[in-house]
Amino acid sequence: MALLSALRRACICNALIFFTVCFAGDRFVSFELEYTYVTKSPLGVPQQVIAVNGQFPGPVLNVTTNDNVMVNVRNRLDEDLLVTWPGIHMWRSSWQDGVHGTNCPIQAKWNWTYQFQVKDQIGSFFYFPSLLMQRASGGFGSFIITNRPVISLPFGFPDGDIVMLIGDWYTKSHKALREDLDNGKELGMPDGVLINGKGPYRYNSSLVPDGIDHETINVEPGKTYRVRVHNVGVSTCLNFRIQNHNLLLAETEGTYTSQQNYTSLDIHVGQSYTFLVTMDQNASSDYYVVASPRLVNQSVWEKVTGVAVLHYSNSKGKASGPLPDPPNDFYDKSYVINQALSIRQNVSASGARPNPQGSFHYGSVNVTDIYILKSVPPVTIDRKRRATYNGISFVYPDTPMRLSDIYHVPGDYKLDFPNKPMNRPPKMDKSLISGTYKGFIEIVLQNNDTVVQSFHMDGYSFFVVGMGYGEWTENNRGSYNRWDAISRCTTQVFAGGWTAILVSLDNVGVWNLRTENLDRWYLGQETFMRIINPEDTSNKTENPVPDNVLYCGALSSMQKQQKTSSAVVHGSSDLMLSMMLLSAASIYILH
Repeated sequence: MALLSALRRACICNALIFFTVCFAGDRFVSFELEYTYVTKSPLGVPQQVIAVNGQFPGPVLNVTTNDNVMVNVRNRLDEDLLVTWPGIHMWRSSWQDGVHGTNCPIQAKWNWTYQFQVKDQIGSFFYFPSLLMQRASGGFGSFIITNRPVISLPFGFPDGDIVMLIGDWYTKSHKALREDLDNGKELGMPDGVLINGKGPYRYNSSLVPDGIDHETINVEPGKTYRVRVHNVGVSTCLNFRIQNHNLLLAETEGTYTSQQNYTSLDIHVGQSYTFLVTMDQNASSDYYVVASPRLVNQSVWEKVTGVAVLHYSNSKGKASGPLPDPPNDFYDKSYVINQALSIRQNVSASGARPNPQGSFHYGSVNVTDIYILKSVPPVTIDRKRRATYNGISFVYPDTPMRLSDIYHVPGDYKLDFPNKPMNRPPKMDKSLISGTYKGFIEIVLQNNDTVVQSFHMDGYSFFVVGMGYGEWTENNRGSYNRWDAISRCTTQVFAGGWTAILVSLDNVGVWNLRTENLDRWYLGQETFMRIINPEDTSNKTENPVPDNVLYCGALSSMQKQQKTSSAVVHGSSDLMLSMMLLSAASIYILH
């Protein structure tokens, strides 16, 4: 027994030394992300962009299902910063969500360490700065959760991984774009589309000036690659395609999909997709990779096209000729909806756990609440141009909502968000939706704006059960997919149309509901859902306030001044050590 105890103590010591835990504990991984400005010329014009660790786009963060993740963010910008992780469920911990309503900002020259577990998740996601339109200048990168080896993939293991971040781009800085919105202006047409932070290949000498650096993707003939594509742009839906190659859709935002081939796929702002692409073409030349705007006037937006090059190792020449065509659906409004609804979950595949994804029969669960969120073109409220849901343009409370709850800050927000559009003048307000733990809700997104939008819900995935044009009515429920609808965190809502989603409220906290279109988001088209477990008196369904929480607003006096040196923020190392000790101790007890 003494020998066994000694071995246990030695195992715990080794865990602390090597930042792993013995026996069967979930591992810890840590990252350092430093946000700075650098000068780049992605469209041939020198401009200030936001880099992460000196890179634009930022580094890929690779983790494995159930990892405990710690990300120390160093803010070397000249303004506040928060980094958000859309699609990462942040179980029981909206403290780590990285949006203004849940976290106090990381001030300039300060650091802060995010700590969360990617519990029971797989898939392709991305991170980005959530404040002040900063994503329009960069600061984004891919976040990949790889399945554990004990869970088999529903496809052959790929020969390699390719990450592609696509998005519309302005040569104006995010500060200038923000100023335009503050002055009541529209952002207007972007200046181009970037692929992995680079401008278009010179496929057309009149549309693309000389000297622009483009992305080249090197591949081997006959091999199959997992291609992860994220739309990290400002507000434009992009059609993604690879000349002469099929895109076998395999996963989107944490859900394995029913596998089917597409020649091209519309990827809306904030969405992520994983394709399997086999290099089965001859190598007489390189091939175009294209990301072009959709649902806009194509003749006017012709130059706003992202083009990269797919280069076989035995290629005999450069890509040439016209770009592969986008969908020809000008007279077919149903095409985009049919394509969106063709994306369904693979109900026979295992995700992060050894059971089929479709084992949760969402279609037979009783709905406990219904919310209709209606958006319209921006309106003037108190002489300011604002965007709304149900006539309310959200205004951030001075103190993040859960901190207000914990420390009893009075009057910081209200739980009176209307569950349907109201016949009254629009207003700015701090109004939240009240949700109950284990509820099962239906949200109808009614887009009466003139532009296609993306809707996102932090902390959750939801089932996209229906889409259509016109005003939603209760009769539309008869068309819902109640068996294999895709489960994801970001869905499109077409202009003049609706999208219906079903959500199981299994994650306590305060979670952001928003449009991913940066201009509408900045103008207030968002709210939050406060989900509380009234039966939980011992906080088993929500993590406590983290030790390193930042304080602001009515609680500013509780915040200690941080050191502004380049060293890791005070507390980050202690946090890592504390988590390692807790994990090791729990394992010691269990054994």
